[in-house]
Amino acid sequence: MIDLDTTQTHHLLNIDAVQLPQGLRGKITIPGDKSISHRALMLGSLAEGITTIRGLLLGEDPRSTAACFNAMGAAISPLNSELVTIEGIGLGNLKEPLDVLNAGNSGTTLRLMLGILASHPDRFFTVTGDSSLRSRPMSRVVNPLRQMGANIWGRENGARAPLAISGQNLKAIHYQSPVASAQVKSCIMLAGLMIDGETIVTEPERSRDHSERMLAAFGAKVTVDVETNTVSVKGGAKLVGQEITVPGDISSAAFWLVAASIVPNSDLLIENVGINPTRTGVLEVLAEMGANITYENQREVTGEPVADLRVRSASLKACRIGGAVIPRLIDEIPILAIAAACAEGTTVIEDAEELRVKESDRIVAMVKEMTKLGANVTERPDGMEIVGGKALTGTEVESYDDHRIAMSLAIAALVAKGKTSINRAESAAISYPSFIPTLQSLYSK
Repeated sequence: MIDLDTTQTHHLLNIDAVQLPQGLRGKITIPGDKSISHRALMLGSLAEGITTIRGLLLGEDPRSTAACFNAMGAAISPLNSELVTIEGIGLGNLKEPLDVLNAGNSGTTLRLMLGILASHPDRFFTVTGDSSLRSRPMSRVVNPLRQMGANIWGRENGARAPLAISGQNLKAIHYQSPVASAQVKSCIMLAGLMIDGETIVTEPERSRDHSERMLAAFGAKVTVDVETNTVSVKGGAKLVGQEITVPGDISSAAFWLVAASIVPNSDLLIENVGINPTRTGVLEVLAEMGANITYENQREVTGEPVADLRVRSASLKACRIGGAVIPRLIDEIPILAIAAACAEGTTVIEDAEELRVKESDRIVAMVKEMTKLGANVTERPDGMEIVGGKALTGTEVESYDDHRIAMSLAIAALVAKGKTSINRAESAAISYPSFIPTLQSLYSK
């Protein structure tokens, strides 16, 4: 039985897996990729002409991005249908908003937008977010923007929102990023669109490349060197409206990949999943763990590789997760921790300090809540160690208002004995509005 108690201020998701049906079976579609959705909305707003977007994620985070750019003069149709249209205003033509721009819970919205705002001269912007976003570090993008000549003020010397930005004529730099972060890289590249010369970013490891792909599609002059993890953008190019189709988000697919792997007798087809090689770390790790996942109907959609993924139940084994793969699966670590709890042997997750500055400290959150469920998990400074094979038992757990924590715990509940109740389950809607209905439909088949 799965039910959502909405009578309280914060929703309580109850999952009683005592009599789970014969596996998770059938086929499902997942929401549009969140990273691509943000970028499509931003570049469509900055382009000249009309941009149409099919398959846009209709979650809370993209709605925050749309609201911000609507407030600055772009005409974005309501995010309530399969097709979203944008009448762009052209690069450099953002209007000074009448009110504070609110990025909600979305770090991508705030960090990427800072590069755009800082490079619009003679305009003043103020930006904020919810309590979670206001606690997250912004210095990783503020510092390189200041090196480019940006004027940004905020709490803790600009390290935390709310932030105020006075747009300037910035200068091109070659930034050696200390972290592999698509948000840092994208912020600097977006600032570079308005700068004379070539703006360059080099990372220690390769991060997801959706910005490079989409900037090039809109007409920006982008160069990528995968051997040195370096990207560059030349300023002055005109962005032109495009027709965009957003593939399904592999970060959302990851919950079902793990669910069908650990629930016996499962055979699930997940349709239209983006398999961009900078995002497929979760597939590589699950393959190493022995998951039974096959690719069907491989194709390319709007410059992004896509496939249908078939996943069947499998006996998983432990592995070590760390190093260069971490930037390509950082958002999937919470659900991989659940897979590890169901695997044979000891899984070590390392080099994942970035988890501590997400919507919650995901290391602390997962260790605490998995322990409540009976998992043998130990916190590490840069990750966690999980001894698999210990039976899980349902109890009351907390989502920390973090969408990925909430959904990971819901998947764990499918193999926990007895009833599991997840507080603040509505946070799943931030990236996956239909997660709970999809879970209910699979459970009832």
